[in-house]
Amino acid sequence: MQDQTEAPKTDLATDEARKRLQSGDLLGAFSLTQSVLASDPEDPEALYIAAVCLRHQSKPEVALEVIDKLLAVKPGYGRAHQERGYCRRAMGDIDLALQAFERATAANPGLMASWNALADLHETAGHQVRAAAARAQAKWLSGLPPELVSVISFLHEGRLYKAERLCRAYLQTHGHHFEAMRLLAEIGVQSHAMEEAEFLLESCAVLRPDYLPARFDYVKLLNKRQKFEQALKEAEAIGPIAQGSPQFKLQYANQHLAVGNFEKALSLYDELRAEVPGDPIISLTHGHALKTVGRQNEAVAAYRRSYELRRDLGDAYWSLANLKTYQFSAEEIAQMRSVEAAIETSLFDRYSLCFALGKALEDRAEYAESFAYYERGNQLKREELNYSADRMQADLAAQAKHGTRQLFAAQQGRGCPAPDPIFIVGLPRAGSTLLEQILASHSQVDGTMELPNILALAHKLDGRRRVDDEALYPGNLSELTADELRGFGETYIRDTAIHRKGAPFFIDKMPNNFRHIGLIHLILPNAKIIDARRDPMACCFSGFKQLFGEGQDFTYGLPEVGRYYRDYVALMAHWDEVLPGRVLRVQYEDVVADLETQVRRILDHCGLAFEQGCVDFHATERAVRTASSEQVRQPIFQSGLDQWQNFEPYLAPLKEVLGDLLVAEPNPRRPL
Repeated sequence: MQDQTEAPKTDLATDEARKRLQSGDLLGAFSLTQSVLASDPEDPEALYIAAVCLRHQSKPEVALEVIDKLLAVKPGYGRAHQERGYCRRAMGDIDLALQAFERATAANPGLMASWNALADLHETAGHQVRAAAARAQAKWLSGLPPELVSVISFLHEGRLYKAERLCRAYLQTHGHHFEAMRLLAEIGVQSHAMEEAEFLLESCAVLRPDYLPARFDYVKLLNKRQKFEQALKEAEAIGPIAQGSPQFKLQYANQHLAVGNFEKALSLYDELRAEVPGDPIISLTHGHALKTVGRQNEAVAAYRRSYELRRDLGDAYWSLANLKTYQFSAEEIAQMRSVEAAIETSLFDRYSLCFALGKALEDRAEYAESFAYYERGNQLKREELNYSADRMQADLAAQAKHGTRQLFAAQQGRGCPAPDPIFIVGLPRAGSTLLEQILASHSQVDGTMELPNILALAHKLDGRRRVDDEALYPGNLSELTADELRGFGETYIRDTAIHRKGAPFFIDKMPNNFRHIGLIHLILPNAKIIDARRDPMACCFSGFKQLFGEGQDFTYGLPEVGRYYRDYVALMAHWDEVLPGRVLRVQYEDVVADLETQVRRILDHCGLAFEQGCVDFHATERAVRTASSEQVRQPIFQSGLDQWQNFEPYLAPLKEVLGDLLVAEPNPRRPL
């Protein structure tokens, strides 16, 4: 697994303050925190210790002020929410205490004290079912070895390297401990070591089939890796053990949705809503399913229901905004503002709300405030990530360094000859979903989704290494044998079969595959590749406005997305030079201006006869899972081409980075 950057080491004074707090020297501990905060007012550990000291000195109101500062610096810090719960309970604010402890356990499920506090408070309030659930969770944690409780906390505080070392050390001395194996798999997922994580969870399923936490995680991981058929089989196998648990039924519904059993999935969601009527996540997930199959009005109702059940559910508001066609009411916008401004709102909910507010205010032509929310959402999301534009630039430069004419000449003809795949690559929000919808409207082509298979193969070839270690891939492409290249291609064709409906050709529209065109060419020399290109300003700003599920970390900042666009253009120019004619470039603005001409170009490149259905793509009924799902169900329109110009006064950092590309790739609609 890759090493993760650890938080900076605490100051010696903070370490001493913690020791004094543990020994009961509250005044000494507090004094030391003040010396730390004098030089760094946002030191999270010093703020946390100061708040604990103040609460123990019976000053909960003052402690809350310190916690507010701490949560402003570190919104997802579970222990801060736990401390807020203690303060609210001391002040007699039981409802607010409950909310705080619930946020604490959501942020860090390893906080046993918060589970016990929740159990007590729910019991006092007469919430017996919730009290029992919290008590059961606390009991389960108390039965775990202390080392694994620490692993859970480290994991949910983002300290993955420390969590992994502790978890591995425990397994080395205790053998097959199934919770330790499950936790190591979870660390693996967050570190992108998917194969090891899958092996660990599969081993749990075989060795301890009744251990449901690991079985549920196994289904989720198979789904994440888009092994949908296997995930569904695994979910079915859990059924007799889970005894109708809502968590099981939700996973089971999700797997039916993933394999295209839409009616079965929707039926299960309906059953869940009846069985657990007050669950906002079930309503939210139901909304995603309805959106996927094109039942937009019902999806809107489901999303609204989910935020009515949980007012601060940021994902519900963002899901409405992400329909791209939904118009928020003034009342909804006021509620979103209020929830986003509340200090108790979690980090994920907060930046989801920021992106939703950006879209809502953009639709009302309130561009200054809209941009302010987009910028805030991007900043919050960027701080959560470990993205490095320098590291990405180096990775893309390595593709050009090793993907040479000599390599392709030496390895020519050694891959799998299947002509089935049509890869659509580029940047997200560049029109790839539109091109997919056009091609998927052809009788000989199946539309699928953004498939992770090529990215997974690239990660496998790179091996397990620390972030700063020298990369193995793509330098090792020259070492692959003919059997290996053909085998990788055949595996890709086999593993993607689950997404196909029987047509001779299918589409893989993972945009990030542009990084790996050399690999694609080697393992699938007869595959077709299309580069979806869009005006730099329009493409970059559209990505900046989008909150992605995962995998597009470069979009969360104007300089970052601008640099990535430049690096993308440079790498595509390299592929054009060393693999001339291999990639068809399709400009989004040209498709909008003259649809039929571009449709014919695309079909000719793919060796397909012209069909009118490709021009009438909006009439094609199929599941669409990306952000543009509703837009591609409408006739083509020009209104989206120039939307970025409404924000031009705020885009100087992006223009500066793009520089000469604004001249090199002129757009007659763009003022220079």
